[in-house]
Amino acid sequence: MAPLKLDDRDIKILAILSREGRISKSDLAKRVNLSATPCWERLSRLEKAGIISGYHADIELRHVAPQVSVFVMAELDNHRAATFQAFEAAIASYDEILSCWALGGGFDYLMHVVTRDIDSYQRLIDDLLSRRAGLARYFTYIVTKPVKHSAGLPFDLLLETGPETK
Repeated sequence: MAPLKLDDRDIKILAILSREGRISKSDLAKRVNLSATPCWERLSRLEKAGIISGYHADIELRHVAPQVSVFVMAELDNHRAATFQAFEAAIASYDEILSCWALGGGFDYLMHVVTRDIDSYQRLIDDLLSRRAGLARYFTYIVTKPVKHSAGLPFDLLLETGPETK
């Protein structure tokens, strides 16, 4: 399937939704200068194309329950496709691993892990190591405080093509 061609209104819809996920469809339509039905059709098209993959609320978990947020740099013991697949399948089974990115460079993966406490984190790592999923080394970085978290994507910066767009 060919990629969906986006116009300025599609981009504006995406930019608004990335910052204001709870905006009503009628308010969104007004903000992009469309009537409700064409706006809804565009939104549906963006969802069906997989460009909009979901809606969620950003929860400040530290206000809800004790937790430890950890970033983990992981290095696999080899770079065979089967090892990458085994590792990715293993980490997919842990709800505590919120995000995982494959990297180019010194480490193979960066993971964001949230657990109740350090002991829970260590049990997760011990379990992952016992699965023999190819994990050779890992480095743990404990988050001491959040400094910046942006839910909205910087569409205006990402879509610049040069100085003439300013």
